[in-house]
Amino acid sequence: MLVCQILKAKAPEVVSVTPSQTMVEVLRLFRENNIGFVVVSRFPGDCLGTLSERDCCNAVAEYGTEAPLMRVAEIMNRSVATCSGQDFLPSVMAIMTERRTRHVLVMDGRAPVGVVSIGDVVKHRLEELMSNEQVLYDYIAGTGYH
Repeated sequence: MLVCQILKAKAPEVVSVTPSQTMVEVLRLFRENNIGFVVVSRFPGDCLGTLSERDCCNAVAEYGTEAPLMRVAEIMNRSVATCSGQDFLPSVMAIMTERRTRHVLVMDGRAPVGVVSIGDVVKHRLEELMSNEQVLYDYIAGTGYH
């Protein structure tokens, strides 16, 4: 399966924040939107970096009580894991494993167009396994033939 096919089944927007926002503002955005990852940008189609729940946890571990009021620019991840919409899912899974990340930013050239999360990967793999199981059951039972 191609990444672009996964994106079609998701909400298409990429949630972004500005570098000047504080970590606590981003955490509120996470809660309000039930997400755990944002793109850091100055304008639409821009990508300076990303910020995830893990990045926020690491900031608290490193800076303590100062972290919630720190600017996103100070704690964002500048080494962004990316793929294209034409990449296959196993390639994205390899990126997630190698980079130890739960999110991969989908790019069209230099512009972010979506995010594939570990939840998206699990959902697709589960659907694929269930479909294969049904096909095997139908084959063994001799059903589904015309």
